Amino acid sequence: MGGVTSSMAAKFAFFPPNPPSYKLITDDATGLFLMDPFPHRENVDVLRLPTRRGNEIAAVYVRYPMATTTVLYSHGNAADIGQMYDYSGYGQSSGKPSEHNTYADIEAAYKCLEENYGTKQEDIILYGQSVGSGPTLDLAIRLPQLRAVVLHSPILSGLRVMYPVKRTYWFDIYKNIDKIPLVRCPVLVIHGTADEVVDCSHGRQLWELCQEKYEPLWLKGGNHCDLELFPEYLRHLKKFITSVEKSPSRRSSSRRSTDRIERPRRSTDCFEAPRKSTDRRERPRKSTDRPEKLRLHEYKFNNMDKLEKFRTSFDQMEKSRRSVDYHEKSRKSIDQQLERARKSVDWLDRIRVG
Repeated sequence: MGGVTSSMAAKFAFFPPNPPSYKLITDDATGLFLMDPFPHRENVDVLRLPTRRGNEIAAVYVRYPMATTTVLYSHGNAADIGQMYDYSGYGQSSGKPSEHNTYADIEAAYKCLEENYGTKQEDIILYGQSVGSGPTLDLAIRLPQLRAVVLHSPILSGLRVMYPVKRTYWFDIYKNIDKIPLVRCPVLVIHGTADEVVDCSHGRQLWELCQEKYEPLWLKGGNHCDLELFPEYLRHLKKFITSVEKSPSRRSSSRRSTDRIERPRRSTDCFEAPRKSTDRRERPRKSTDRPEKLRLHEYKFNNMDKLEKFRTSFDQMEKSRRSVDYHEKSRKSIDQQLERARKSVDWLDRIRVG
């Protein structure tokens, strides 16, 4: 049952561009991968990386000689390698999109940075946008010396985007709400106050749960896919990166020194007590960008049927659980009544014998 429900959630969560926005070709002279139709650049490596789940993902590494940190970027659910590396089933990457495939995908990208480019985890900033916040936080909790994390329009969990649940269910995906308290490095959260896809309350609540909070950026009037167009976005992001680059290395004698990824922790699927919201949901403001608004409308329209089906399935499961609880209580009540009747008969027997 869990696999079926997770598959339903995956169908709603992942929308690889079709057709992909690029093609991978091999240069006959050098044997290097090139991205068609994008021009070749000397400081850009195009890669194909194997994952532990048997897939191959496409990735891009951009060199900058003056950089002291490396940003490992995980894109949203409707983009491909135009933003640094693909998930399984996206672009020219093999396999199918799934929660656990994206975890293996970001591990493969991290392993490439470590082994091919000599990058240390204390010099890496993980950046996750939208659904990319899922693999970003899953890796972050297993890198104890990580420099920093950026969450751009992040989600509390997959189910919470679609349904205002107050606890974590075992079939939910990307349980960021349970993982963010385990991240031990500075975290910057960026979210638009008029986000019509992932409500701004997701970002606010994740920020409240951070161990090391950095000044968040709530972009007034910002939607889900336009935050990069705001001048404050680049200014604040640059300020954050400069700040964490100046901070001392996260290596210390009190922590065990290692550059390897820690083993994945056991799933945080246990039910949680309802958390109070840290933010009142703001009413979406009218967008001043008509093409963006039309694209978001098309996004929501094309997936309304899937959302309704998922909600119907969830409601049926919740009703079934409540029905089981009701019958269980009824059975206990009957057992108690029978036990009282039995004791009463025993009492009468003792009187009769006496």
